[in-house]
This record gives sequence, C-alpha cells and structure tokens, in this order.
Amino acid sequence: MKKRLFLLCFSFIFYGVHGQNNQTNKKAQEILKGVSDKYKSFKSVKATFEISLENPRDKNADVQKGSIYIKGDKYKLEIASQDVISDGKTRWTFLKDANEIQIDNQQTDENSITPSSIFTMYEKGWLSKYAGEEKENGKVYQLIELVPVDPKKKNVFKVKLRINKNDKYIASAKVFDKNGSVKTFTVDKLTPNAITDDSLFSFNASKYPGAEIVDLR
Repeated sequence: MKKRLFLLCFSFIFYGVHGQNNQTNKKAQEILKGVSDKYKSFKSVKATFEISLENPRDKNADVQKGSIYIKGDKYKLEIASQDVISDGKTRWTFLKDANEIQIDNQQTDENSITPSSIFTMYEKGWLSKYAGEEKENGKVYQLIELVPVDPKKKNVFKVKLRINKNDKYIASAKVFDKNGSVKTFTVDKLTPNAITDDSLFSFNASKYPGAEIVDLR
C-alpha cells in the first residue's frame, strides 16, 4: 500500500460541511465542530488504530495496525509497511520493504493531505449530513456522511463517520473510493497530551542503517 492511502484516511475523517442550511446538516456541523474544538484543546494527541483496505478485485482485506503522534504541524505515523515523520516543513517516509527513505516538503495548502490538519479542515470542501445514532457495547455513536463539494477534484465520493457522542472522538471512518475500494480507519485508543519530547518528530538517519535516501524536494 502506498503512503497516500494512510494519509488519506487521516485527512478525511474530520472533514465536514460547508454552506448547508437545513436542520439536518446544521446538526452535522455542530457535531463536527465539537470534535474540532475538543482536539484544539489538546497540546498533542497519540492514537493507536487499524486500517483496512477492501479492493473489489480481491476478496481479502489488507489490514494494518499502527500508531500516530500529532503535535501542532508535526506528526509521526507508524504502521507495518512504513514510518512517516514530519517536523511541519519536511517529511521523511521510510518504506520498509524497499529499505528506502523518501524526503519531500510538507504541503500546506488547504487541499493537502496531512495528519496534522485532520481536525481543522472540516469546514472546507465537504458537504455533510447527519444520519442518526446507533448503540454498540453500551456506547452511543453519532453517524455523519460526507460528500465532496466538487466531486471532480476528489478521488473519494463518500465518507461515513462514527463519532462517540460522549467523548466527541471519531471512532471510525469508512472512505469510499471511485475505483470501488473501501478504506476503513478505526481508532483503538486516543490519548491527549501524551507527547513531551519533540525529538519524536526529528528524523535520525542512524536508525535506518543501509537505507537508500531519495530526495524528492
């Protein structure tokens, strides 16, 4: 799986509504704003998660577990196939199978795909609809569906969110791609204010002996 797959999942899960006035979509706006406000109250976030990719041409789902650390514009993403580190300006992606490190610039435009923007970009680019509530294992989840304002600019045609009503955390996001694939991102545990050492977001080449470095800047 390519690195864009995982960044897509993180970027889509908190996007939301723009320019809708009916009561149903106002409720979706209120819920998404609550998620964003909760995140903004944290200095940092650590989360463990699972990502599943279902491809229509392959009956077997590809599942990977991982963790992510976010502090401001900085983040570190760890999964089975790769590690991604960003200090807010430069991004390093270690592809484990290839033993290769790709270096590129961290994009900052409003359409860029970065874990550091997942809680703050919900206002732009997406229409949202409140789809009710459901209960599971004693917890109540609010359901929201997102569709792009301009479908031609997105490879995704729909996103389904499950939000823990009590905690205002995203429990899962299901991303429907135009090619027929479905990516599901499930949060296992989210821990706020858990990061105290910023060296976590600094790339150290000595940790990757023998890796080929490809500078794409």
